[in-house]
Amino acid sequence: DVDGLLMGGVAISAIVLGIILIGIWERRTYLRQGGITIALEMGGTFIKDDVTDFYLLRLRNVVEEVAIASTTPVPYLFVMEKESCINVFSAGTDPGRMVIVITQGALQKLNRDELQGMIAHEFSHILNGDTRTNIRLAELVFGFYALGRLTLFLWKSKNRHVSGLGFFTFPLVPIGYLGLYFARWIKAGVNRQREFLADASAVQFTRQTEGIAGVLKKAAALREQGLLVNVDAEQISHMLICDGTGYKGRLASHPPLIERLQALEPGIKAEDILLLGVKWRSNPPVGLEEDKAMG
Repeated sequence: DVDGLLMGGVAISAIVLGIILIGIWERRTYLRQGGITIALEMGGTFIKDDVTDFYLLRLRNVVEEVAIASTTPVPYLFVMEKESCINVFSAGTDPGRMVIVITQGALQKLNRDELQGMIAHEFSHILNGDTRTNIRLAELVFGFYALGRLTLFLWKSKNRHVSGLGFFTFPLVPIGYLGLYFARWIKAGVNRQREFLADASAVQFTRQTEGIAGVLKKAAALREQGLLVNVDAEQISHMLICDGTGYKGRLASHPPLIERLQALEPGIKAEDILLLGVKWRSNPPVGLEEDKAMG
């Protein structure tokens, strides 16, 4: 009857809201330690001050240079050693406890100017308070992920027919999918314009366009396309310098790379990126060799 349907709808709504709020609370509690927690969750390895590895030493020098230029404390540095793509993110709520987490692929494939442009991009996010917003957004988004993942897990459970979970979760499954869609939509809506601003700020910090433009060209042209292999990449995709999950259109957390490149170099075309991709398939870029060639 009508009363029964109404009561059922109220019960489902209460369950959905409860799952989302529990997910947000759990994530907020987990992230109280700040960016270091996220860095470790993403498989980051801490870079010590007395590092001797060439790539890590170059990174630390570049970060210290940009920190001085922006009058900002030097963040803690982490490298995702299992990630061969070109990507990076910054995280944290306290200026003295910020982290920058970079992929191994970025360390090896970017030359010094490009690495400097990438790091300057991240310092823009730190200075503009984007990292704090990203943490809060990660907490909110996790609530919707919790809803989607829980309902899908219950629906796929082998024992759902025995336990009655199949009947219980049937109305929640589309809501779970909708929650995931809504989470991605929120990230896309909040993040897109900030990337253009951070790109422009990178040019301002480094006093040249080639660095950040080179990062975006390599990220767009290489096969990895900035995609992370970590299964938790979607939860921090809005923090990355370029999309790390592969979503397109309205669900993409970042503007298309070609649009960002055209804002930096108005004459560049999509065909130019395709040609770079063909070139780099047979001769992959190596940042160290490019540095030697320029030096």
